Amino acid sequence: MPSADLSRLAALHGVATSYSPSPDRTVAASVTAVTRALAALGVDAGTPEAVRAALAARERERAERLLPPTVVGWGTGVPPALAALPGGTRLLVRTEQGETRPSAENLPPGVHRVTATAPDGRTGEAHLIVAPPGLPAPPARSYGLLVQLYSLLSRRSWGMGDLADLGELADWAGRTLGAGFVQINPLHAAVPGPPTDPSPYRPSSRRFPDPVHLRIEDVPEFAYLSESKGEGAGAGVEGAEGRARLEGPLRRAAELREAVLDKGALIDRDAVWVAKKAALEAVVDEVPLGPGRLAAYRDFLAEQGQALEDHATWCALAEVHGPAWHTWPAPLRDPRSPGTARARRELAARVDFHSRLAWLTDTQLTAVQRTAREAGMPLGIVHDLAVGVHPEGSDAWAQQDTLAAGMSVGAPPDAFNARGQDWGLPPWRPDRLAACGYAPFRALLQALFRYAGALRIDHVMGLFRLWWVPRGLPPTEGTYVRYDAEAMLAVLVLEASRAGAVVIGEDLGTVEPGVRETLRERGVYGTSVLWFERDWEGDGRPLSPETWRADCLATVTTHDLPPTASRLTGEHVGLRDGLGLLTRPLAEEHAEAAADTAEWLDLLTRLGLLHGHGTDGTVPTRADGTATTEEEARIQAVHRYLLRTPARMIGVWLPDGVGDRRPQNLPGTWDQYPNWRLPVADAQGRPVTLEGLTASPRLRALLDVVRTRTDRPGGAEGTGGVSGTGGAGGAEGTDGAEGTDGADRADAPGRT
Repeated sequence: MPSADLSRLAALHGVATSYSPSPDRTVAASVTAVTRALAALGVDAGTPEAVRAALAARERERAERLLPPTVVGWGTGVPPALAALPGGTRLLVRTEQGETRPSAENLPPGVHRVTATAPDGRTGEAHLIVAPPGLPAPPARSYGLLVQLYSLLSRRSWGMGDLADLGELADWAGRTLGAGFVQINPLHAAVPGPPTDPSPYRPSSRRFPDPVHLRIEDVPEFAYLSESKGEGAGAGVEGAEGRARLEGPLRRAAELREAVLDKGALIDRDAVWVAKKAALEAVVDEVPLGPGRLAAYRDFLAEQGQALEDHATWCALAEVHGPAWHTWPAPLRDPRSPGTARARRELAARVDFHSRLAWLTDTQLTAVQRTAREAGMPLGIVHDLAVGVHPEGSDAWAQQDTLAAGMSVGAPPDAFNARGQDWGLPPWRPDRLAACGYAPFRALLQALFRYAGALRIDHVMGLFRLWWVPRGLPPTEGTYVRYDAEAMLAVLVLEASRAGAVVIGEDLGTVEPGVRETLRERGVYGTSVLWFERDWEGDGRPLSPETWRADCLATVTTHDLPPTASRLTGEHVGLRDGLGLLTRPLAEEHAEAAADTAEWLDLLTRLGLLHGHGTDGTVPTRADGTATTEEEARIQAVHRYLLRTPARMIGVWLPDGVGDRRPQNLPGTWDQYPNWRLPVADAQGRPVTLEGLTASPRLRALLDVVRTRTDRPGGAEGTGGVSGTGGAGGAEGTDGAEGTDGADRADAPGRT
């Protein structure tokens, strides 16, 4: 047990000395965990004497300071921290817009600087974040599609789904079926392989997207490289040579596409990138940018500044020394060292290449969002923000001063996982974030909102606290470290409001009291998954639809859960059993799964949502006149249930539309299951192309069910936004039978 002094010191730095895995149980954090967390924050607590000295210094610093490093204000009122200053304190506010003001009243939204001078002579200076009181709701109730982009292959993609495929899907869904959005997985830049970590939730950089998602043929310079020699071939480009450089990549692209779609192969991200990289190198080497394109590229470089230079430099150095920057020559481990500056000059061509790829990817992402909006989607593309970054990636290298060395984010032990979880993601230091006015977080959000109509934040509870696991210790030896949630939320609301974007927090599982209420107050939507919406504090039965919250994205399943067909049939239990993931006898697991399904089917029948197949004496038909199966009827029924709720956003897992049985990610596995490498498939496991999806009568029938009622909030009931008891993930520590702590699943190696 931590001593009284250590507990006091920890509290002053936001380090918890205990946690509650359930409402009726409190567990003390180990002295080692608390001491190591403090050390990562630059506080020596290794001996009793050091603890006393650090405690005295911290208390003295807090007593003497006039202002904290960052102050938050909402709306036009005076921020509470400034209103609480001693009487007679003079203020000087330098606004983001370039004004100088003697008062903090009626400030415009932005990140300002404030200087305070107290009557006793003390002065203080702080970052002042002023945000709108909250985000507005989405423009109207809408439904959308949920899909992992890599799994969405067309007959034109290069072995995995790309941004042109996403644009085609959004254009079709918006124009043909009135969909309001398409939500996808994180497109963050990955740490290069081979093998590349296939998880989109453990990226190299969250700020810059991965060029593996590019549609090569949509790069304007590609056309000049591939055409025959002539006036339009571009300055100095030999047509025959250009075609020769493309022959290999194009042939390989066809082979990869055929292997996945026609031969049952898994998606091979590394092979796709090898082919695309060769084609992009040919384009960059042989086709100069035209004057207008060059000007646009230079504007992008200037706008992105040091951050892009760091990312591109890391990419170039990784090609020479490997991606694990901790093993690089000592001078190169510091992005600001003279050795790194010299290496950047020596690798200037490769730095420019990777900068160019970031620009090309940004332009295609922006074009996709524009396509979605032009197709009538009020939101367009919903992008996904991962919890953190790979410890050997470009963000970890470039942002060492704001990351906690020797720490990893994870989840504490709970009723579903007694060993806890270590996700292998270094956390931000809350003290360093506050000291710089949350500049890295602001820049990250600004980058994502460039091309997002909405942003999903994985494990949104991380804005409040994160479980820190000291390196070399098991997750059981971790502790929570708290962040300034008000400042984090102010930055989020500020940047989202500037972009006119919606924010969706993934708040499944264990959520400390008050978090959902705070998020709701600021206009941040939650996530509600049908299977988990039960009265956990009462009889445990499914919540009636009218008691769901309105401010959420409501879905039947997610990428971490079994597809609906698998869950309704109980096939997911057999899959987990075959991989040795069950913690109880197979018969017990099957019985529980069957009882759960039966309970839901009974409710759907009583509500009149399960049409046909013995329920009303008729068998529904699809638009093409063919009869639906009983399985389809059940999948349609659970989506009708979502429409009975007041949820303003309804998400349809795209693979559910064709009967896919395979989860994209199976928590608890790494190489035992092909996580993040499966194409969308039908009920027999046969890949379905984008073209096949858009022509599928089964998918069309499901989407017809959803689209005909999304303009009627609450379905037939028309109920308001009442939050159901125990909803949005269930009781503390409960996330159904599938995983632990909701978002704290296996979203990445270590998140198992």
